[in-house]
Amino acid sequence: MSGRKRIQIDESEWHRLQRKARQLQAVKRDIPRLVADVRKQTRADVDRAFATVQARQRRQDAAIDRLSDRTRQIEADTNRKLRDQAQRLHQDLRETAGRIEENARQRLDEQRREAERALAAERAERRAETARLAQEIDAFKADRARAEDTVRAWLADARTMADLIDGELPHDRYVPGRLDRLRGRIATADATAGEGRFDAALAVAQETFHELSDLRVDIEQREFERCLAQKEAVEALVQVEALAEDNRHRPVVGPDARPVPDCTLDVVHWSEGEFDQVLHETAEALSRARDPHTGVQDLRVLRDEEAPRLERGLGQAVERAGMRQLTSQMRVNLADVVAHTLAEVAYYDLVEEESGYADDDERGAFHARLRNAANGNEIRVEIVQEDKDSDQCVIRVESSDHDVTSEAELRNRADAVHRALRDQGVPLGLEPSAPTVIPGGARIPGPGEPGSRAGRRGAGT
Repeated sequence: MSGRKRIQIDESEWHRLQRKARQLQAVKRDIPRLVADVRKQTRADVDRAFATVQARQRRQDAAIDRLSDRTRQIEADTNRKLRDQAQRLHQDLRETAGRIEENARQRLDEQRREAERALAAERAERRAETARLAQEIDAFKADRARAEDTVRAWLADARTMADLIDGELPHDRYVPGRLDRLRGRIATADATAGEGRFDAALAVAQETFHELSDLRVDIEQREFERCLAQKEAVEALVQVEALAEDNRHRPVVGPDARPVPDCTLDVVHWSEGEFDQVLHETAEALSRARDPHTGVQDLRVLRDEEAPRLERGLGQAVERAGMRQLTSQMRVNLADVVAHTLAEVAYYDLVEEESGYADDDERGAFHARLRNAANGNEIRVEIVQEDKDSDQCVIRVESSDHDVTSEAELRNRADAVHRALRDQGVPLGLEPSAPTVIPGGARIPGPGEPGSRAGRRGAGT
């Protein structure tokens, strides 16, 4: 004849463990090594990005050298300004790399505002130059040969600038179709010159060239903005990656709030895939952030939404891992109290070789087998979370007797276990009710069924 008992742990013990585990969610952030690692990786990404910028500017220098004398100096000055701006931005981004807790954006915002002022001044200067050159048209009317040469020079410069933009800058990303329309105007000016209307052709060629020049500067400015957004996105995600690696193993803290010697929390193991999932998603997000085709808006989403989400997920994975380790140890402790009590009241001894975690996995249920040497009767104890990460820890005690054990004796055992747990300071649910005894096995009635007693945190039978 068998009898099975179930006792449920109430919410106060669970909440105590939760408070302890929740401390783990505040993943370690303020250690010098972590900051140094983030700074090192971010600077490497910044250097790679600006190596691309510098290479692009050198190629533009080569293209500008092919311009006519009339436009070469203007564009060389523009390229010098862009190069100086890129160097300042590069330096600023390197200096602010790794400042995890500092407000470093104020300086970078000022740098952006300075660039916008420089851009506005550059465009004003260009428009003034266009107006001055337009005055030359009347002088060319009397000299057709000179007029034609001048128009052809401007058209050649416009084509050189269009080819430069097409080959070096992501114009379709920022102003799709704009370059094609300007190439169309070059073709129109060329056709107009072919008809001998050089004054009209010159006006269109000059304006088109300067619009192409403005387009080049505008795209470069947008690329600088993308470099800044990329740096911030990469840094935020590298921070998550570094935090994850640094929190892969955590110390186990005892009741005195001090680390327990020789005891660590293996977050990867106890998170049951959640930690690895955060790392996987972080790696994917970093790949997008480092992709030169990722736009500014997407980079800002990675910085402002994805990185914080991943860091929260990391903290939750660490917290749940700590909670699962704590409840695993709690199951062992409860089994020990139950086994000790049954040894005292019913003379049952623990069979150690048949006791332990199910499938040798400490994340699962803990089973203990006890045997009475005098009559061979056995008691099996199971302690388990009712569901994964549930707030209900359940103790089941099942007696398998060769002789007949009275209901009163089964009840006495249940009461003794209940008292022992209570005396150990374990908060319990309702008092155990009478056991259900069925020949050859036992069934525990559910809450609301006859023979059960439901509580807010579960039932005790």
